[in-house]
Amino acid sequence: MVPGDDLGNWVRKLVEGFILSPENSFNDIGEPAWETPLVGFSNGADPLYDFYKKDIGSFYVSPIEFFRNAHPSVEAKPEELTVISWVLPHTKATKYDHRKETKMPSERWARARIMGEGVNVKLRRFMVKELGGSEYPAVAPMLSLLWGPYISEKYLFASSWSERHAAYAAGLGTFGLSDGLITAKGKAHRVGSVVTKIGIPPTPRPYTDHHAYCLWYSKGTCSACIGKCPAGAITEKGHDKQRCSDYVDTTHAFVEDHYHFKGYGCGFCQVGVPCESRIPEGINP
Repeated sequence: MVPGDDLGNWVRKLVEGFILSPENSFNDIGEPAWETPLVGFSNGADPLYDFYKKDIGSFYVSPIEFFRNAHPSVEAKPEELTVISWVLPHTKATKYDHRKETKMPSERWARARIMGEGVNVKLRRFMVKELGGSEYPAVAPMLSLLWGPYISEKYLFASSWSERHAAYAAGLGTFGLSDGLITAKGKAHRVGSVVTKIGIPPTPRPYTDHHAYCLWYSKGTCSACIGKCPAGAITEKGHDKQRCSDYVDTTHAFVEDHYHFKGYGCGFCQVGVPCESRIPEGINP
């Protein structure tokens, strides 16, 4: 068991160490899928998790529900849990390649979506194992039998856990016009989390508005992601999930025909925009 004062740093080093390892690869030559991650923490009793259940839908599963399902013999209160969230930024090479495309995903982008998310899955399992081995029982919500896709009456496509919403709770970023999470390393990334019985202070949220880092919402400027979307799924009114999903479906055949693996991807709203790799200039986090 790790001393309490060092728990946050210990957890960060676990995540960072995994991303520095050979496991962080999306091709046969060992090219890294992700750059150095961001790590943040939220408390299992954070009122935001109750809000998500009310706002998104009753199907939304709280941290304590995931934990008790995975560890029914372990006594735990919501406030004794910590949600560990991480952001895995795309590499410069992936973003460079994808900026050159306009309709279909670059090979690196498609690989990051499939093989790179496979790295994220391995990281979730690694964290659950490492935490549990140090007497901090844990569960990865995305790998739980309680996770599943749902239709939200308010938001259409949804699920019983959102990695981006957990990252928002952990002070790692806010949402943009395209629904992407804008972080200190931009919004071209994947996100992951685990829930564990461990005492780590929550990361301060340097924002009160869930759109604070978006130039469109905070300054009335930018809207660059509107022009980047090949599906016309982003407008001044926000993100049309159905149109977005329908377009992403068309990329499956392209990826298989051109890159010779089963995959898909779009993400054009995440590159070639002011929030690609940072919080936009003019926003004070």
